[in-house]
Amino acid sequence: MPPIALPHDAKAGPTKSEVRAVVRSKLALEPDDHFAEVGSCTGAVTIEAAQRAGRVTAVERKPERLETTERNLAANEASVRADVDLRNAEAPDGLPDDADALFLGGSRNFEAVLDHAVDTEIDRVVMNVSRLEVAGQATKAFRERDILEEVVQFQVSHGYELAGATSFNSDNPVYMLVGSATPDEETDEGDGETVAADGGSTAQ
Repeated sequence: MPPIALPHDAKAGPTKSEVRAVVRSKLALEPDDHFAEVGSCTGAVTIEAAQRAGRVTAVERKPERLETTERNLAANEASVRADVDLRNAEAPDGLPDDADALFLGGSRNFEAVLDHAVDTEIDRVVMNVSRLEVAGQATKAFRERDILEEVVQFQVSHGYELAGATSFNSDNPVYMLVGSATPDEETDEGDGETVAADGGSTAQ
């Protein structure tokens, strides 16, 4: 898909395109998925999710940022396939109970949001953090809820010309928490066996 357009500024700046590429990979959105987002800001992640998922619910606590999301979404209307619901609320308020994937673009109230993810058994949860101390708190919170699958730290550098050669400017590091709140095991009520995540089974 071509790059999305973000003609309207939310002042906080969008999630960088390289970071969004990793977010897309971890969320692995399918056409019938319901995607939920906390902190839509410019709408960059909202728009890219709306190009892939069937439904999108974006929650943003600041009305002016939600308006920016809406305007940037309209600028990409031709590539949007999802039914998009923009909600002015402070998460976990406003989050749906049937989401398949969840992205947290900020750390405000993140523990309550993770509790919601656990309660509603969201399959894919991705959280981006830019501060080291918050990354540690988030990792602990994911582990306490037994939903942590991996922690990824990455940094992107962009080249620029310097004295006829190429040097690089580095973006701030990003810490990405990836997990799942879907139970690992499913019980087959017909034969009393527990089906393990790897496809095996154990008798009860």
